[in-house]
Amino acid sequence: MELLRFSAFWCGAILFGSIVLEEAEAYIMKPKRLCKFCDVRATSCVGKGSCKVGCEITSICPDIHDVCVSIWRKKDDNITFDTVCHNPAQKLYGLVLDDYNNSKCEMKERKGMGSQFFICSCSEDECNENIFFNTYMDSQVVAVILVSLVPLLVMAVVVITSFYCYRVYRQRQASSRRKRGPPLDFSDAHAIMIDDEGSDSSSTHANNLNHNTELLPIELDVLVGKGRFAEVYKAKLKQGSSVSEEQGFETVAIKIFTYEEYASWKNEKEIFSDADLRHENVLHFLTAEERKVQRQYWLITAYHPRGNLQEYLIHHIVSWHDLWMLGGSLSRGVAHLHSDHTTCGRYKVPIAHRDIKSSNILVKNDLTCVLCDFGLALRLDNSLSVDELANSGQVGTARYMAPEVLESRINLENIESFKQADVYSMALVLWEIISRCDAIGEVKEYEPPFGNLRENPCVESMKDSVLRDRGRPEIPNSWINHTGIQLVCGSIDECWDHDPEARLTAQCVAERFADMEYLDKLSERSDSEEKIPEEIIVVDEK
Repeated sequence: MELLRFSAFWCGAILFGSIVLEEAEAYIMKPKRLCKFCDVRATSCVGKGSCKVGCEITSICPDIHDVCVSIWRKKDDNITFDTVCHNPAQKLYGLVLDDYNNSKCEMKERKGMGSQFFICSCSEDECNENIFFNTYMDSQVVAVILVSLVPLLVMAVVVITSFYCYRVYRQRQASSRRKRGPPLDFSDAHAIMIDDEGSDSSSTHANNLNHNTELLPIELDVLVGKGRFAEVYKAKLKQGSSVSEEQGFETVAIKIFTYEEYASWKNEKEIFSDADLRHENVLHFLTAEERKVQRQYWLITAYHPRGNLQEYLIHHIVSWHDLWMLGGSLSRGVAHLHSDHTTCGRYKVPIAHRDIKSSNILVKNDLTCVLCDFGLALRLDNSLSVDELANSGQVGTARYMAPEVLESRINLENIESFKQADVYSMALVLWEIISRCDAIGEVKEYEPPFGNLRENPCVESMKDSVLRDRGRPEIPNSWINHTGIQLVCGSIDECWDHDPEARLTAQCVAERFADMEYLDKLSERSDSEEKIPEEIIVVDEK
């Protein structure tokens, strides 16, 4: 009998322990809330309609049960906001948070707080950034409105549903007639991946796929790159059961950010989500996803098997034609970022990349470039204040930093300064391409700009080379024996000028490359013609 009691006791203890372990594991794995987190600050919000708190800090809440809270106070003429993370199981300023299950922050007035006092709480990431006043209407008014609108709404739903069903039916009929494999839901995904050669359909459909709540069916394949903030994988985007095994997926690239790198993912997602970014020399963006189970953030883009420009130059020597293609497309991509108009003349917000380097440029199958990695990019909106620009900090890769960035003296009064820093970095990449071109004569092993420095030089080392010594990568005399190389080297020299104001614009460089097209055709013709007299000379010597 005692043995049975002893066994029952230990069985119960083991069961209890396993339950505790499971709950602890669930507690650990559950993602913590991201909330705006600022101390008390003055605001111009008058307590009506909707307002933006204007807090620049995003905090990972310390407790998994925490929700986001915003507080608005008015005492005399002083109006303030403050935002916090808080556990709703505990009181805040003696108040119980009873609205924290909301997806948005709807303000409620609380009396007896010594001032006019409004507070709201919500349980979505950063939901306390935008707050709403006067959201509650009289119930009788709401009832009258609903009674009036319900019949109209029902009719509208019936009409829209009928139209939608008709369109889906017609599209499926057309699809079956053409025997197309991929289902309708992935048509945009298919179009973006059709061609590495820069087809019109690929450019048109980039950025078009809706950010669905359902995650795309993606299977990771191999790791193809790793940076400071993320890892990049080659992956398969599955297309549907009606397609054969060989054609049942499209190859895509997945850039995976850890949970701690949320800010980098968010910045790059917002840059990519701008439809005006679309260009044949900018990486095509498919969609962004928040993978909460894996505690990861994903960016899904086109995949280019040739890899980045640095790796390509390490393993390949390029011809003058290749140089003209690579350099021209690079300058066109940068010019598009910097432009305040799209190719069709519509206004767009210019963008500074701020980390242009050969490893952040991909090579397409037609040997044109696409810019990628916009984690440090900055939208040059005219509404940005000097303080907001100053908060962007000294960013980029030290080896490619312009003198004014190394010295932290970039002119914040003029947004053109950020473009001028990009042009300097672009000049170093153009130098890298030339250094591996057979048109210069003897081609040495690949070296990055300032190759005499260690692999990842620090800012101080670069200051010594670029600021103190006014050094730039060497352009030997043998390089300028080729007319086209001579013209490109002239542009490079103007692009990495120590004075930012004296540098060319990316658009000017792109136009110069376009003007060299006759040299490219002439070079191809002369190469074939020059072989004949050389052969004749050899025969005569015999």
